[in-house]
Amino acid sequence: MRNLTLLFFLFTFEIAFAQVQLRQGAFFTPEQSKVEMEHLASLYNSKSDWQKKAKAIKKGIIEGAEVKTIKPNKKINATIHSKKNMDGYTIENVFFESLPGVYVSGNLYKPLNVSGKIPAVLAPHGHGKDPRFGEATQKRCATMARMGAVVFTYDMIGYGDMQQCEHKIAPALKIQIINSIRSLDFLSQQPEVDKTKIAVSGESGGGTQTFILAALDNRVAVSVPVVMVSNYFFGGCTCESGMPIHVRPDHATTNVEIAACFAPKPMLLVSDGDDWTKFTPDLEFPHIQRIYSFFDAKSNVENVHLPLEKHDYGPSKRKAAYDFLAKNLGLDLNMADETKSPVLPKEDLTVFNAQNPLPTNALKGNDAIISLLKTIK
Repeated sequence: MRNLTLLFFLFTFEIAFAQVQLRQGAFFTPEQSKVEMEHLASLYNSKSDWQKKAKAIKKGIIEGAEVKTIKPNKKINATIHSKKNMDGYTIENVFFESLPGVYVSGNLYKPLNVSGKIPAVLAPHGHGKDPRFGEATQKRCATMARMGAVVFTYDMIGYGDMQQCEHKIAPALKIQIINSIRSLDFLSQQPEVDKTKIAVSGESGGGTQTFILAALDNRVAVSVPVVMVSNYFFGGCTCESGMPIHVRPDHATTNVEIAACFAPKPMLLVSDGDDWTKFTPDLEFPHIQRIYSFFDAKSNVENVHLPLEKHDYGPSKRKAAYDFLAKNLGLDLNMADETKSPVLPKEDLTVFNAQNPLPTNALKGNDAIISLLKTIK
């Protein structure tokens, strides 16, 4: 009977997935999500049960996103230029190849007067207008650097300086996973970085990148996905749910379970009252807490819920992240003063310019990028 129930669940999930995988929308209603959460919870009642499920989920992401051959710790040869000295930190513009002819672009923030090895934070961003250049991204990266971390923020495809293809190409999820792994390679190879103390934190679509990377890459020590972990909403954009990572031949999963694959390492869920994370304190967070309890690590996962706020990485959400990162990475919370972190004009943070142009081997256009990605499995 249990097998029949699971088969029915997979069948109905596959129908829902086919209908909405390429658009913003919910796979379930919130009411259906509660039923689904109960079903998922019934599948594991011990550490060993969960570890089997987590192994299947990770395998499903790797196979569904076609990144089986992408291994960590590739040597990154980056171009770093236009250093700016700020109050307690520096900013540099960076680009490097993640795949032949594909370039990751971003900004590297470092604290001044570094002594010994220090923590690092990878900072993917969400959708929006020029998000890498926006106040929320600049403020959090600069403040985390002032607190004592090396921070790297990088463009989604089709955003900022990464204009080699449009954002919503069919294999967007694939290339963004690859770019995230290579960005972690770059960050971990900075001479100041303590490789045992690397965090990742992003909001919205960057939150999706956060929990997927945290599930796949063991180098991530702390995870802070912001306004994204939901049991009934899968992101909808091709960069989040445009490839079959949630429904596989042997299982179906949700973003809550993907995030929980990070157990038992420290994770903070930041949620709000105006988007698909509005049920987090009562639904998603207790479910993940239960999984952490299998490892006797229930206290390692936390939730800061802001019921009167909206979908962003605003000041109070950033403060929650600063507090959690300070506690788990040993950063200096006394340096978390955002007034010391001015917002620079876009031109100062632009990676490609007359002095540092996009390399001549760069692929251009959707077809060229997609053709390359087809050669990678």
